[in-house]
Amino acid sequence: MKYVVIGEASGVSLDTIRSVYPRHKIVVDEFKAKGLILGIGPFSDLGNMGIFKTKEAAEEFVRRDPFVLEGLVKSYTIREWNDTMLPD
Repeated sequence: MKYVVIGEASGVSLDTIRSVYPRHKIVVDEFKAKGLILGIGPFSDLGNMGIFKTKEAAEEFVRRDPFVLEGLVKSYTIREWNDTMLPD
């Protein structure tokens, strides 16, 4: 089982997103280095999603992500996802 964080855009400007992105990337890079994140990125509406190996990693990421902490993500959900295409 994998865990997907889906964030809904709050409507802030692209300039605001770009200003916060360097702090967000520090957190992303830390999770990548630990092998806890499998994929992450924006949707065309500026919402976003990340795929994590564990529920604990997904929850910790949300607690630390500047996009969430600074209001760029209006709301988020964490969903269990059964990836049937790739091995665990």
